[in-house]
Amino acid sequence: MNTKHKDVQEYYGQKLQQSDDLQTNACCTLEAPPAYIQSILEQIHDEVLDKYYGCGLCIPNALEGLRVLDLGSGSGRDSYIASKLVGQEGEVVGVDMTDEQLEVANRHIDYHTEKFGYRYANVRFVKGNIDHLDELDLKEGSFDLIISNCVINLALNKQKVLSDAYKLLKPGGEMYFSDVYSDRRVPQELQKDPVLWGECLSGALYWNDFLGIAKAAGFTDPRVVESKGISVDNPELEAKLGLLKFFSVTYRLFKIEGLERDCEDYGQAVIYKGGINDSASSYDLDDHHNFPLGKMMLVCGNTYKMLHDTRLSSYFDFYGSWDTHYGIFEGCGGNMPFKEGDSAEVNCC
Repeated sequence: MNTKHKDVQEYYGQKLQQSDDLQTNACCTLEAPPAYIQSILEQIHDEVLDKYYGCGLCIPNALEGLRVLDLGSGSGRDSYIASKLVGQEGEVVGVDMTDEQLEVANRHIDYHTEKFGYRYANVRFVKGNIDHLDELDLKEGSFDLIISNCVINLALNKQKVLSDAYKLLKPGGEMYFSDVYSDRRVPQELQKDPVLWGECLSGALYWNDFLGIAKAAGFTDPRVVESKGISVDNPELEAKLGLLKFFSVTYRLFKIEGLERDCEDYGQAVIYKGGINDSASSYDLDDHHNFPLGKMMLVCGNTYKMLHDTRLSSYFDFYGSWDTHYGIFEGCGGNMPFKEGDSAEVNCC
């Protein structure tokens, strides 16, 4: 076993007993979840919540009946939220390499099955390393959604993780995940620090390197859902990090054929019809695409496909074709996900 993998197992399996044991704010969710997620969290077992170390909300909308894979599922917090949202006919598979975390997650399967009113469990947990997803008994093209919460930064071969995830998704599926990113490449000497690595900092990708490996994996047009600055709040570790800045960013990556490198204009438009949970008056595809209920909105070809060629299609009406190309679409924002300024209030629950 690689030394870093062993260090991560020891850090999350033995050193950390609850979220209060973290030495920084990197592995803390920065904002309170929406009401419908909060209502599910109230049904999650306390031990599962106590051992949660995520940095964002990696649960998208419209999950009924989906097959979901949770990479680095830990104590099972996000897997159990997804379990509730996909319903009895959906399925959730959690993958984690830490025995202590898996033991907690598995111990509470029956508890949540009963709590959610299910006839049988729709969630299971598998021991495995996300660096080696291709070695697990997971069928390619079998998942509608892959989620992950502050775990990919701990992987050694992040390119392979994203490439394997792409293969596991069905056409039209997506990877929706939160992680920590840096505003520049983290020096090698800091990457060797086990505490900085375990705290999700020194394994963070420089944002521009992430965009490169995501696109190389097949996710042509990565979309930012939200981003917040991270405050380390540990003077000793801050001194080691120097000028490095870190951000918690939630991305959604779609597996869609024909997405283009840039946002191109084909004269297309969509109307949001409503019906998505927690999106009664409007729907946010990402941090710069908001669709008010009933309003016709011009979109680029990529955005059209992200709505039309995915599980989101039933919630929209679509207008236009691919017959005429009008050049670059001017309505989409840039890829830089990081927002300067104060960090959001930390919420580790």
